[in-house]
Amino acid sequence: MEVMTAPMRSSDQQLAVDLAADAGRLLVELRSSGPTKRELGDLGDRRANALLLERLAAERPGDSVLSEESSDDLARVDADRVWIIDPVDGTREYGLGDRPDWAVHVALWERSGDPARARLAAAAVALPALGVVMGVDDDEVYAPPVGNGGVDGGGLLPPRSGSRPRIVLSASRPPAFAEAVAESVGGDLVPLGSAGAKAAAVVRGEADAYIHAGGQYQWDSAAPAGVALARGFVAVRVDGSPLEYNVAETYLPDLVVCRPDLAEAILEAIASA
Repeated sequence: MEVMTAPMRSSDQQLAVDLAADAGRLLVELRSSGPTKRELGDLGDRRANALLLERLAAERPGDSVLSEESSDDLARVDADRVWIIDPVDGTREYGLGDRPDWAVHVALWERSGDPARARLAAAAVALPALGVVMGVDDDEVYAPPVGNGGVDGGGLLPPRSGSRPRIVLSASRPPAFAEAVAESVGGDLVPLGSAGAKAAAVVRGEADAYIHAGGQYQWDSAAPAGVALARGFVAVRVDGSPLEYNVAETYLPDLVVCRPDLAEAILEAIASA
C-alpha cells in the first residue's frame, strides 16, 4: 500500500486535521463537564462520532465512512474513497479524566485505479489532552486552549533517563513476544494507553517503537500508520507485511511502528519468538 509523501497538505489532509482537532475540542469540553467515568466514555464516543459523520456528510458527501462507532456498510469495499475514523481511541483512558494517552483518528483511504496502488491519502491523529494534532508533515498543529479537561505538561511519557530504546505497548494486552523484542534491541518496555498515543509517542521522539498483537481493527491503526509512514517511520504488520485497509474484514490485529533503524531487529525478534 502506498502512502502520501511529506510535506503535503491537500484539501483532504487539511480536512483530516480540522476534523480531528474539532472532535478533540468537543471531547475536552465534555471531559470537563462532569459526567461519571462510564458515562464520559460512552458519551464521548457518541458525540465525537456524530460530529465527524455530520462534517464528512457535509464536506465529502460522495465518500464512504468506516467508523468504530457505526455499523459497517460493506458497500464501502467497492468505494474509491473511504474515511476510516476512531472518534475516541482509548475510551478507557479518556474516561479516567486525568490521562493524556487517548486520541482521535481520522484517515482517508483512496483507490487509485490499480488495487495494488490503494493508499492512505490523508491522516491525522489528535492528542486533545495535550492540545496537539499530528498530520503527515513534520509540524504539529496546536489546538489550544486545552481547558479543564486537559492535562498539564507537553508529553505522553516522562523524560528519558538514559539512551536505551523505549518500546511502548499495551498495559493490559502486551504481546507475548515483547520481552524478546526488548532484549533484541536492548530496550525498555513502557506501557501506554491508546494505539494513537503509542504511535504518536514514536513519531514525537518520546519512544522508539510500538509493538502490538491482538485486539485491533482498521480504525485503530489507519490514521497512526498514515502519519507515521508519511514522516518516514516504519508501520507494518508483525510479519513485516503491509497494512491493508478498506477490506471487508475490519479486524487488523497487529502492528509495528518504529524508527527505520530498529525495524529489522524488531521484526527478526518477533519472527524468532
